[in-house]
Amino acid sequence: MATQQPPLVPLGEDAGDGAMQHSPWRKRASLSSIADRAEGFLGRSGFDRGPWIAVALAAGIGTWFAAPDAAWWVGSMAAGLMAALGAQAVWKGRDDRAQIVLAITACGLVFAFGVGLAWARSGMVGTEALDRPVFENVRGRVLERIEQPAEDRVRLVLATRLPEREDALKVRINVPLAEDDAGLREGALVEAQVRLMPPASPMLPGGYDFARTAWFEGYAATGSVQGDIAVLDPPAADDALIAPLQRRLSTHVRNRLDGSAGAIAAAFASGDRGAITEGDQEAMRDAGLTHLLSISGLHVSAVIAATYFLAVKLLALWPWLTLRIRLPLVAAGMAALTGIAYTLLTGAEVPTVRSCIGALLVLVALALGREPLSLRMVAVAAAVVLLLWPESLVGPSFQMSFSAVIAIVALHNAAPVRNFLAPREESWLVRAGRRSAMLLVTGLIIELALMPIVLFHFHRAGVYGAFANVVAIPLVTFVSMPLIATALALDVVGLGAPVWWLEGKSLELLLGIAHFTSSQPGAVKLIPQMDLATVMLFVCGGLWLALWRGRMRLLGFLPAMLGTVLVLLTPVPDLLVSGDGRHVAITGEDDRLLVLRDTRSDFTRDNLMELAGTTGEAVTLAEWPGATCSPDFCVVTLQRAGRDWHVLMSRSRDIVGERALAAACERADIVVSDRWLPRSCAPRWLRADGRMLAETGGLAINLTQQEIATVAQRQGHHGWWRGYR
Repeated sequence: MATQQPPLVPLGEDAGDGAMQHSPWRKRASLSSIADRAEGFLGRSGFDRGPWIAVALAAGIGTWFAAPDAAWWVGSMAAGLMAALGAQAVWKGRDDRAQIVLAITACGLVFAFGVGLAWARSGMVGTEALDRPVFENVRGRVLERIEQPAEDRVRLVLATRLPEREDALKVRINVPLAEDDAGLREGALVEAQVRLMPPASPMLPGGYDFARTAWFEGYAATGSVQGDIAVLDPPAADDALIAPLQRRLSTHVRNRLDGSAGAIAAAFASGDRGAITEGDQEAMRDAGLTHLLSISGLHVSAVIAATYFLAVKLLALWPWLTLRIRLPLVAAGMAALTGIAYTLLTGAEVPTVRSCIGALLVLVALALGREPLSLRMVAVAAAVVLLLWPESLVGPSFQMSFSAVIAIVALHNAAPVRNFLAPREESWLVRAGRRSAMLLVTGLIIELALMPIVLFHFHRAGVYGAFANVVAIPLVTFVSMPLIATALALDVVGLGAPVWWLEGKSLELLLGIAHFTSSQPGAVKLIPQMDLATVMLFVCGGLWLALWRGRMRLLGFLPAMLGTVLVLLTPVPDLLVSGDGRHVAITGEDDRLLVLRDTRSDFTRDNLMELAGTTGEAVTLAEWPGATCSPDFCVVTLQRAGRDWHVLMSRSRDIVGERALAAACERADIVVSDRWLPRSCAPRWLRADGRMLAETGGLAINLTQQEIATVAQRQGHHGWWRGYR
């Protein structure tokens, strides 16, 4: 009996159609399930589009700085636009997808806008640096005067022209105090012999990038006056208003208070930090109190809050006015004007502008009876600053300022903290105890939020800052700042001397706290190397903790914990080579840092110390018994990972025979030189000569893992990187 065969189905009909249709339905169901989960998550976790739009703007700007070239920038913008268009195409008109459509569309568009904003800002304000150092007789108009008596100098920003450039340039020059003149003010036309240098790129991987800062500030060169400086045309009386007022206020304060206390009082009153000595700045930094020296949220908030309080109390003494207008509204207006004036007077830097915007939003909320302390307020302030100065995102000032504020707002909006601080029937002693405990907790949270950023930029952080701030912040807010305002007011009638004496004692106490805290064992934590990926783990974890609600926010601890592990596992480089090849530092051979050359440059020495993760003294290789040095070269053998590394380093620019040099290079694993070496110099592993370093910049070499980090790896094709040009 023949077996009955199933009917044949032509290819492309029923059987084929079923096979073709099964996969798209499965994909659509899977996509719908993911969307359902995302929609539910956004609803449960309190999605607030205001803060996340600010995060998307910052992410777009940061992507432009991190991505290497125009292809990446265009691709990033396209990705943001495609995400927004894709959300609209897939879920448009679906009421059950409103949250996810809004989130993806808004964040995608703003992300793309952020990339384009940073790109456009760089193109509009970026100034190409000089190609080489020059020694010229320049004539220029003074645009800005920066007094730095602690450094025994005055800095002038000039608008000038140079023979090798057709366009007008902005340069910054240092003038010794001995050459200072009363006519060196904004608007004056001056002439001097100057030595100008292109703004310096990072000396080592992870170092300070002054070339990037100068690009956005518009500086084509920086340098110093060689000899006398002549005033050809004195400034007009009305050429500047804010800067002379700031200087007169700073000088007046320093005349009323001597020494370090006067320098810090001048910083509080006018934002002028030029008179603060290096020792006091280091003590404040290592004690975690540097934020008190920069006019930021603490100072602006204190000024605005004091003005608001006094305005309400004094206006309430006038019954006729009290019955006819809303006093909080008038007081808010007066406080706003005071805050704006104080911001302009103290230089209108990023932390001050951010603080002023935030404080104005708080005043508006108070006048309208709304909740003043919210992340939306922080988001608006961040968006305004980024729209005006997108380059501020990559600077420590912006990052530290907003990290601290976000940490404070997120902490105080948490339900346990609200319950802990809620009013209740209790004695003033118990209330003060709760407030003090909350101040300590707030300080700890701020320290934790700031530490990754501080370590990333400065490679060192004060460990005991939270404890120092418990005393220092109330001291500055409720004692030092009010005393300065009172003393200045009484100086109008010549009665400020007693108040200035009290102010001096309060600032001496502040400095005593800083020096005591910074001198304690383990007060400073050094992290020589932290890459961008590691610090971004901390940033993403912190934002996740701050911007979500419920248990899902706790997932933010995961990237922070991973970042902590990576930081702890990051090794200290064995060799550090500066971008010009003149300076080499070796770690791990001694408690001290071994250096090829001694240097009188504080900048060079500090860079080598910080990026080597040491605070000890440095010793030259010529003085170290483990090295062999001649007038031309130093040779040292390093033992790493079970093998010997022979390092040859040039010390002079004298002519050396090619055969002798080739033989020495053949015996070495690594050769470092500030000159261009011939091809016959062929070491076994690395030749870091002038030719290579001109392209890579400074090097951080890990011999155990045989890894080389370069400055160029973080630069890309941005205009400020000379290796690209």
